[in-house]
Amino acid sequence: MGLGFTVGAIGILILSHAAYSTIQYRGLLKILEEEFSGPPLNVVAELLIGLVLCMYAGLCVPGKFLSIHPDSDENRIVSLPANVDFMVFNHRGKVFPSETNLKLKC
Repeated sequence: MGLGFTVGAIGILILSHAAYSTIQYRGLLKILEEEFSGPPLNVVAELLIGLVLCMYAGLCVPGKFLSIHPDSDENRIVSLPANVDFMVFNHRGKVFPSETNLKLKC
């Protein structure tokens, strides 16, 4: 296992602990009959640290890249679906003029 995977696992553990701490804090507030206005500062700090670690892991642990072969049959559409009557090709682009040689008015 690489460094990125380890950092990601630690980030997930930190995020899980922050969630558990927030649940405990809300339970304590219910016992004390106080209103929840937000998580404590240490939970927010845990969330930010966990977010940074998970983002680092997400950027450093990419999946395996496979090459695309242009002559492969897997890359082609073999057949159209049977319900082509329901395919609609109208879109918002039809409101724009189709002439490409338009000049700007200055």
